[in-house]
Amino acid sequence: MTIASAVIQAFTPTGVLRAAINLGNPILAHADPVSGAPGGVSVDLAQAFARRLGVELRLVVFDAAGKSVDAVGNEQADIGFFAIDPLRGAHIAFTAPYVLIEGSYLVRADSPLQRNDEVDASGLRVVVGKGSAYDLYLSRELKNAQILRAPTSPTVVQTFLAENADVAAGVKQQLEADIRDRADLRLLPGRFMVIQQAMGCPKSRGEDAARVLGGFVEEMKASGFVAQALQRHGIQGAGVAPAAD
Repeated sequence: MTIASAVIQAFTPTGVLRAAINLGNPILAHADPVSGAPGGVSVDLAQAFARRLGVELRLVVFDAAGKSVDAVGNEQADIGFFAIDPLRGAHIAFTAPYVLIEGSYLVRADSPLQRNDEVDASGLRVVVGKGSAYDLYLSRELKNAQILRAPTSPTVVQTFLAENADVAAGVKQQLEADIRDRADLRLLPGRFMVIQQAMGCPKSRGEDAARVLGGFVEEMKASGFVAQALQRHGIQGAGVAPAAD
């Protein structure tokens, strides 16, 4: 796959490829417990894309999805890894998704709530990570319940407990990890949404750049790269998205 020099320049206005990495989603990225260096599926994809362009990679690390989105939207980063959302699409050109992730609800063990469709009720308070995909989604979908926002996705359960809220919403794997040793909390069965994780770049970089990034994602899915990265990093419960139409 030969990439035109103009496209390479569009991706690297500072001379390097700056990739926004969100450590707030453990399915996509994590910090090494010893070195602190970021790793994960999104880091692997960023490295592969930099190699494809033949340029140096610089990782720009954030602790929340909203900050990562802002960095790419404001052109402080050249590519990023996000859940597709129409609000974010105002300034970011998304590829098709490469990974599908489930969004789940968490409640106390003694909560009367048993089903996802019971959550949108007057008087209930739902905690989400500020600026996350499920914050954007639930802000549109919930008509009766009140939304409370935690600073980041990893602090949702902490905020849920501190605020004595009724429901916490987030990435299923993050919530499962948070309650692993707690018998007083449980997940509602099923899911309230499927989060489509994609790559993206600023729309200002042009249609050719967006098309190249989209083609790269399709190749990484078809070649098995994404599936192998999920396996290598021990990610359970997330699947490779189907090929784009």
